[in-house]
Amino acid sequence: MGLCLLVAPGAAVAAPAPSPSPTHSGSGGTDPDGSPPSLQDQLTAASQAYTDAKGRLAAAQQAQADLTAKLAATQQRLVTLTASIDAVASRTYRVGQVGTLLTVFNSVSPDDFVQRALTLRQLAAFDDAQLRELRQVEATATTQKAELARQVNAAQTQTVELSRRKSQIQQALAITAGGPTSGVVIPAPSADPAPRNPDGSFPNQKCSEDDPTTSGCLTPRTLHAYQQARAAGFTHYVACWREQSWGEHPLGRACDFAAAKNGFGGVATGSDRDYGNRLAGYFIANADRLGVLYVIWYHQIWTPGVGWHYYKGDGTPSGDHMNHVHLSER
Repeated sequence: MGLCLLVAPGAAVAAPAPSPSPTHSGSGGTDPDGSPPSLQDQLTAASQAYTDAKGRLAAAQQAQADLTAKLAATQQRLVTLTASIDAVASRTYRVGQVGTLLTVFNSVSPDDFVQRALTLRQLAAFDDAQLRELRQVEATATTQKAELARQVNAAQTQTVELSRRKSQIQQALAITAGGPTSGVVIPAPSADPAPRNPDGSFPNQKCSEDDPTTSGCLTPRTLHAYQQARAAGFTHYVACWREQSWGEHPLGRACDFAAAKNGFGGVATGSDRDYGNRLAGYFIANADRLGVLYVIWYHQIWTPGVGWHYYKGDGTPSGDHMNHVHLSER
């Protein structure tokens, strides 16, 4: 995606002393991240369905490619076997059973008789094996054609589902978010992919892993995303699980990555803002590999299939996500 970089203002300005507390300020009908629960619920449901549909579509398309290659090889084998068996049929028609027997009886010696009989037996066995293989290959081709048709239908179904879920995401964003924004630079994907189901979707996961940032828990996939980010060099302060009544944080499916090194503070500027830009870009570049639902950073929200939009929080640095990158996971 050719997105533009969010440019930090002029010279670096010293930010207020950061607070290590994972609890952000919020007010009224917003959660500690500054967004209303209705928006979070709708975004979560639509983004989860979109992410799964995208994974299933990719799996169906890959299956189509694999089956097409296998079917081509099967059909080529059918051509070869058919030609060979046609040759056998033509030979049998020309020689006939009497001619075959004469081939044996016209032997010049007992040893020659035995050798000719063995040769005819081997030819018969070879012809029989080719006939059996032809039947097996024909059955394989029929099965492969049926499976290919099923995968084509699955891909068409997921394409429709993607379009429907994209519309739902756009509707959810229209509630409190603004129009499209330029976002941040998106690098090449580099994270190790999280496990998927055989159909390409991500498995549902419980909050079963210890959260290394708090006393709470994380899903295995969220922990994986956290670990991958750290391995990529994003080692500033992070707070993931926290107790609240809605959103992904209490489910272990969200983390807040501070722009400042040691905690959340005021509006990120200079190198802190650059750090946030790069981290947001990292998660978006690896969204398919990590199972990213959405990313919020610096008055902007990124969702799969829709991209960056203006994000309106509660007016605080934390609520507007101007001091941390919020990551929500499938």
